[in-house]
Amino acid sequence: MSGNTATQPQARSCTSNRAAKELGLKRSEFDLAVHLGQVKTVPDEGGGGRRVTRTELDRLRAAPGYPRTLRASVEAVGTGEAAAVMGVAPSRFTRLARLGLVVPVTFYLNRYRAVVWLYLTDELRRFADDKDNAPLLTGRAPEAMREQVAAGLDLRPRNWRGRHLGFLLRQADGPWQRAAALASLLAPAQVAEIVRDPYERSHLNRFRPAPPAHAAPGSPAAHVIEKITTADGPDEIDWLRCELTQTLDEARAHESAPRPAPVEARAHEPAPHPAPVGAHAHEPEPRLSPRPNPQTRPKSKSKSKPDPVTPRPAVAGQPADRPQRARSGLLEWLRRRSA
Repeated sequence: MSGNTATQPQARSCTSNRAAKELGLKRSEFDLAVHLGQVKTVPDEGGGGRRVTRTELDRLRAAPGYPRTLRASVEAVGTGEAAAVMGVAPSRFTRLARLGLVVPVTFYLNRYRAVVWLYLTDELRRFADDKDNAPLLTGRAPEAMREQVAAGLDLRPRNWRGRHLGFLLRQADGPWQRAAALASLLAPAQVAEIVRDPYERSHLNRFRPAPPAHAAPGSPAAHVIEKITTADGPDEIDWLRCELTQTLDEARAHESAPRPAPVEARAHEPAPHPAPVGAHAHEPEPRLSPRPNPQTRPKSKSKSKPDPVTPRPAVAGQPADRPQRARSGLLEWLRRRSA
């Protein structure tokens, strides 16, 4: 009975991979549909990735024109195809994108680590069909716009960050998750200035969203992705810092960041049990001999000279000059033999 109850929540939803297959989408198209809010997901109670409910799948299948309309809504193209959709030259389209008139929806790095921006086909068609934009698609571009492009203005990364932040905030389940989404677009030094408590920074890192593109840490590709995903304009940084400060106040009021127990609480913990008495518990501890005094230390003996013979004390009943007479007799015997 308990096993059936545990599997019921899983049966009412499915993983992202399974949902993409049932909807007839590639995984990149499915992720983009979630990014745009067209497919709603729910957090996994088991701590895994986000899931899609069966009710949401049924709603998408019942939509008019499914699956053609769903696929068309997530169709993203690069610069060349985007220019063809709008009926302009690729150079003109790039100029419009750099000026922020069309906003990229995602990006990737090619084999040369060059950034490839992708744009939604539906948005490009709506831009081209708008009569107010007709002067931008034909004729000579205004002088101010040409000067901005010549000065190096490129709003594509910033516009993408704004769009990506909206996606992260929609996916956030609480104030700490929203704060982590804001912090993910700021440099670590900027976050450290606002979040001075290391335990709060650690708590934010738990909810930090994954980067939109994958690369080996420290690689050149990772540096390119970091540059795109980090705010660089002064006004953009100031806005993110202000939003992060306000969201942190809401998060602290909602729930404090976890931190170790205070010292007073640890003092009331039971003391550890003493170690068991071993076989050598009753052996006396080794006693260190006192360090000899240099002034009373005996002089070192030379190895080339023999130790002096200590004279034996006299024994009662033996003459004291016995060793001398024995040596004299031996010398006399040697002289006679040599003669």
